[in-house]
Amino acid sequence: MQIKLIVVGNVKETFYQNKIEEFQKQINKKISIQLICLKDESIPKQTSETVIRKIKETEGEKILSQIQNTDYVAALCIDGKKMDNSKIKKSIATAEQRGKSSIAFVIGGSLGLSDAVVKRADEKISFSNMTFPHQLMRVMLMEVLADTICGK
Repeated sequence: MQIKLIVVGNVKETFYQNKIEEFQKQINKKISIQLICLKDESIPKQTSETVIRKIKETEGEKILSQIQNTDYVAALCIDGKKMDNSKIKKSIATAEQRGKSSIAFVIGGSLGLSDAVVKRADEKISFSNMTFPHQLMRVMLMEVLADTICGK
């Protein structure tokens, strides 16, 4: 089993970068984890619903290009089912039971995920009813995965 983290946008804050790298090293000692960072689209100051939808679709196409048919996909969405560490562990086990070669956790850009990505997902998960910056969510997910996989 391999874990993929497919994320949109870069983490600019050094503290977040360091934590992500630290968790990635911990996880890689137990299971292969691949971090796939995709370029986010620039968002104009004046945006209409049409522009927002187009940006999400463009970012969604980039995400979908990184997902294989054999991947179990868990999309992080605010309206997903609430997860804790034990449920994340169950998601990984479910992916293995379904014969999937990897589980891909997907975090969209600042506008969220496209409908196509959400439709492709095998499950939608959420950590909270609150909205977090996608850079912070990346750190939070990595910490949960490190705790779940490595028992830190």
